[in-house]
Amino acid sequence: MAQDHDHHHHDHDHDHPHGSELSPMELRVRALESILVEKGYVDPAALDALIETYETKVGPHNGARVVARAWVDPAFKARLLADGSAAMRELDVGGRGGEHMVVVENTPDEHNLVVCTLCSCYPWPVLGLPPVWYKSPPYRSRAVIDPRGVLAEFGTDLPAGTRIRVWDSTAELRYMVLPMRPPGTDHLDEAALADLVTRDSMIGTGLPLSPDQVVQA
Repeated sequence: MAQDHDHHHHDHDHDHPHGSELSPMELRVRALESILVEKGYVDPAALDALIETYETKVGPHNGARVVARAWVDPAFKARLLADGSAAMRELDVGGRGGEHMVVVENTPDEHNLVVCTLCSCYPWPVLGLPPVWYKSPPYRSRAVIDPRGVLAEFGTDLPAGTRIRVWDSTAELRYMVLPMRPPGTDHLDEAALADLVTRDSMIGTGLPLSPDQVVQA
């Protein structure tokens, strides 16, 4: 379900610690994990397996592979836009929460933004764990009312003439944005292109990185 509006939302995730420093949230998570394991509520091995699954088997890197393939393979891109779930299965991407995927393409004239206004439906197998802000009431309401403002708060300033379409995910249907390929990337192979694709660019709150940004990181 698409809605043609404009605008944006609030605070987002920032990469934190360097070295061994832990953010306050990470410290809380570690403390909670220790208590749950100590009291026997959680099996450490099962917890490790779950974390490994979301770090290596599902996550934004899956969506990034899909986007990169679409950037280099026009036939795959056409299949992806026609039937997102089927095309993703070609790359072994999908699973529970990503069975019915619709991919919407950004163009110079149109930018897409994904939200779930009712709860926090999110394509976990494709994009990994949802960011905290995605589930928050301010984002869920403002993305529909003022998408352009929300995008600006994320640092994504679009030309005034760009149309913004808001797509409302549901339990049955989940959306992913196919961002535009950044300029100056003709020399990059598929794996290098995937490194440019961010989670936020596949939600629509951000844009892919430039090659220079990857080098600096």
